[in-house]
Amino acid sequence: MNETTMQRLEYDRIKTRVSECAFSYLGKRHAASMQPITDIRTIKIRLDEAMEALQLIRHGASVPIPSLEGMEHILHLLGIGYLFSERDFSHIAQFIRSCVQLIKYMGSKSNTAPSVSAYASSMYDMEPLLSEIERCIYSGKVTDTASKELAKIRKKIAVTEERIKRKLDSLTSRHRSIMQEHMTSQRGGRYVLPIKKEFRKQVKGNVLDESGSGQTVYIEPAEIVSLQYDQSANIAEEAKEAMKVLGDLTALAESYSRELSINTETVGILDFLLAKAKYAMTMDAVPVELNLDGIIDIRGARHPLMEKSMVPLDFSIGEGYSSLIITGPNTGGKTMALKSVGLLTLMVQSGLLVPVSEGSRMAVFENIEVDIGDGQSIEHALSTFSAHIRNMIGILETASNSTLILIDEMASGTDPGEGVGLSIALLEEFHRRQATVVATTHFSEIKHFAENTPGFQNARMEFDTETLQPLYRLRIGEAGESYAYAIALKLGMWNRIIERSQAISAGRTSQNTQELFVVPPASKDEKHKTTSELSPKRASLKHTATKQGKQKHTAEPMSFALGDSVYVGYLNQTGIVYKTEDERGNVGVLIQGEKLSMNKKRLVLHIAATELYPDDYDLDIVLETKENRKKRKLMGRKHIEGLMIESPPENEM
Repeated sequence: MNETTMQRLEYDRIKTRVSECAFSYLGKRHAASMQPITDIRTIKIRLDEAMEALQLIRHGASVPIPSLEGMEHILHLLGIGYLFSERDFSHIAQFIRSCVQLIKYMGSKSNTAPSVSAYASSMYDMEPLLSEIERCIYSGKVTDTASKELAKIRKKIAVTEERIKRKLDSLTSRHRSIMQEHMTSQRGGRYVLPIKKEFRKQVKGNVLDESGSGQTVYIEPAEIVSLQYDQSANIAEEAKEAMKVLGDLTALAESYSRELSINTETVGILDFLLAKAKYAMTMDAVPVELNLDGIIDIRGARHPLMEKSMVPLDFSIGEGYSSLIITGPNTGGKTMALKSVGLLTLMVQSGLLVPVSEGSRMAVFENIEVDIGDGQSIEHALSTFSAHIRNMIGILETASNSTLILIDEMASGTDPGEGVGLSIALLEEFHRRQATVVATTHFSEIKHFAENTPGFQNARMEFDTETLQPLYRLRIGEAGESYAYAIALKLGMWNRIIERSQAISAGRTSQNTQELFVVPPASKDEKHKTTSELSPKRASLKHTATKQGKQKHTAEPMSFALGDSVYVGYLNQTGIVYKTEDERGNVGVLIQGEKLSMNKKRLVLHIAATELYPDDYDLDIVLETKENRKKRKLMGRKHIEGLMIESPPENEM
């Protein structure tokens, strides 16, 4: 599975949380090395095991998992000639006792958790090894009963120790007056008397030490020197015999190295299974039904790292459509929905239970590819668009009918027109390869493509237009909006800016770009008026233009009558209709004495003929002769000058 995918979907954080639920070092190691798998039968087995483990900890007592304390060190040194210490054997004995407990516990759960209890059935009780350790080691020391020779030596040590103490008691009574302290001490493992320095010659023996102040000397009395030498020899003999006992135990433990290894590994696996169950219980997670058909149908899903703060997600793909385009406002939950689908898929393929409703279905994929986040790198001087393209090239190399592709913000980072075209071409190619695709976008062209292309479906994140708050609910089958105008208006943006924006957006697909962004001129009188003082006629025209812009995608362009004054945006001029619309939608327009033919989509009604000319005026004559054109100009000039649309003053908003 792609490492970048797992990083972008924060899969490592899931592994960390599972690891925190493990008890032993091996359980934590299994969690840290967890990877998604692609064999559906293996995944089903792992999910069944996780569910059984969950039932055990939900309805049973605490499972007696051994801690494996010291076992990593012991297994590493087995068979290399290392002599284990009393502490090592204490760890081995505790481990074996815990294994026996675990075997008995799992044996009692064979009916309710057959798969999990089967692991324990492969473990060994190693009773002979445990008995020998308990006979030879107690409280971290080799016992007297470990061997007959050791018992004999320790008896000699006890007798000699008693003789030394009797001698010391006698010497202490004799030299009490010259002793710095009325007690004996030891230096280098040998008993000494603390004698005041000025009386040192009164005590026969060897000076073994001196106090820091020099006022006290520590003398080994001559009367006990031979006894202490004997005791040193006895202690050395005891250590030699204890080493022999430990050597015999080490050899016995090495004969059980296979059983110790199997038990340790089994404990690690069971600890890992229980860690997955504990993590599942924190999320109220359940198993899902698996398929190889690319069908994902989840209900009430929550992002595992969001816990219960996320609004449950209902998501479906793979039945009737294999590509889903999600739209909606920023911060509306599109990216979170995308990441939830990806991360839940990784978790399921890792044998983890997931936080969804019962009966949810998920597909198994060979590859999961993502393009989430801009991936911009200052170090490598990669732009957002460059990073996006590199991701797309990588995805194209692996995309197949068993690939889940997650793309966030298609067509971002470059020219919208080119970005949209490239995005649609990529979507077509992914669909041709039968990949499962979930993508988010703000662009209407991609929404329209999904709406009209078989195998594609739109979805939107719901949004409350009254409160301007996202609802974080996904509705499949409907295209959404970015609600930029509603949000801007709510935040205080001027109405006329919003209206102009809507007109531009509405006309973008049907008008020349130059025409869209030429602002109609204002009259001379209006240059000295504020926005609130605009004439009723100007306000009416602005309302009419805005209304026309809004209706551009839903209604046919209006028809023009003979004699109508029209505004031609890309020429920034007005003209008179001299010929009505033909079968191709072209209209004849007279501009400064020149007759032009242009499509009606390029024209905006300036002044209707009924307002421009008197009722008895002969339009045919006006439109046919040069003299009558002059006459029309003279008679209509006062009307035209008052109503022509010019650019607003620079200081007008």
